[in-house]
Amino acid sequence: MRQFNKRSSSSFGNRNSGGYDRRSKNGGGRSFGGNYSSRSRGGKKGGMKQTIFDPTSLIMQSGVRKPKQTQENFVPVNQFIDFDIAEELKKNIIHKKYLTPTPIQDQVIPHVLAGRDVVGVAKTGTGKTAAFLVPMINKVLNNSEEKVLIVVPTRELAIQVRDELASFAFGLRIYSTVCIGGSSIQRQVDSLRMGQHFVIGTPGRIKDLNQRRKLNFDQFTNIILDEVDRMLDMGFVKDVKMIIDGLAEKRQSLFFSATMSTKVEEIMGGFLTNPVSVTIKTQQSSENIEQKIIKVQGRPKIEVLKELLVSENFEKVLVFGRTKRGAETLSRQLQDNGFKVNAIHGNKTQSQRQKALKQFKANQLQALIATDVVARGLDIDDVTHVINYDLPGSYEDYIHRIGRTGRANKTGIALTFI
Repeated sequence: MRQFNKRSSSSFGNRNSGGYDRRSKNGGGRSFGGNYSSRSRGGKKGGMKQTIFDPTSLIMQSGVRKPKQTQENFVPVNQFIDFDIAEELKKNIIHKKYLTPTPIQDQVIPHVLAGRDVVGVAKTGTGKTAAFLVPMINKVLNNSEEKVLIVVPTRELAIQVRDELASFAFGLRIYSTVCIGGSSIQRQVDSLRMGQHFVIGTPGRIKDLNQRRKLNFDQFTNIILDEVDRMLDMGFVKDVKMIIDGLAEKRQSLFFSATMSTKVEEIMGGFLTNPVSVTIKTQQSSENIEQKIIKVQGRPKIEVLKELLVSENFEKVLVFGRTKRGAETLSRQLQDNGFKVNAIHGNKTQSQRQKALKQFKANQLQALIATDVVARGLDIDDVTHVINYDLPGSYEDYIHRIGRTGRANKTGIALTFI
């Protein structure tokens, strides 16, 4: 397995390196004996312990493989023009250049159009957003009294779903609002008063609006839970159960998750009625990703990162850190050294997070410094490298992080600092 052990060749000054040297020697080049370990938050003695996952053994067993064309032999039963949906909606789908459905779209859309509850097990990037938006938009077009609640784990995913909805429903007089933290709750309340067809939000904000009696769950005749496993990982179990308990008995329910744990199945059992199950098997993300270890050997990690960013082909790089403060500090250090980077984490305002994400998607940034808030759910094209600047908290976090590259049958590179 190839490893990076380069000595410093950086032309950058030492103005910022001193502070990082003092901080990084407490683990910058540390070798972890096992797969799992723990570290005090912030390096303070007696602080809260954080679990970390050392993927060294996993990486040593991996290697890049020629991408498998997982959908190459897939023969869809339907074409988008064949679905029993409104002509105006078909025109918007054609405008988006959607011709042949992905496997999950091909299998889910007919069942949703038929009014069935559906449980879909599929990874991010399989096209499941369109799988539930297309038939739900058609349902609202047929009956303007229909109301749809879509619950997702993160603010960024909520906005991504809203943007997809806007493009599919362009010119169709279908209205929506996004209910997420970090944005004005009063504006969201004002928007809800106008009677939106679609409400898209995160569990915490949706629960808050319900408790303020600004959002009544029983008005929704359709409910979609997306990325359920991620919501549970983020601690939204009680919020999700509260939302489900408040829903109208007569409703259509759609349930999507990348994995099926005992907790996920428990939520699913009380949510769906005689559902159709659709499971889309895709290749493991690691099959398109060359995984490498970078041994920093006691050097400040920021210096190693700077060397990489001035290397060839590091064009669109996603750098993952463990803490909000660390991501922000690293971003500012790199900006001070002339790199086009920005940071996205929970301490940023929603407008700041959206600006950073838009810049990165539009290739206006070379690197996005992020916490695990963007490790799942978001579609970002052509990420050339993922760098685990700090070790992830678990095996699942590692897999989701590196899965931001090597997408759509392209190859990618994932680097982990050890």
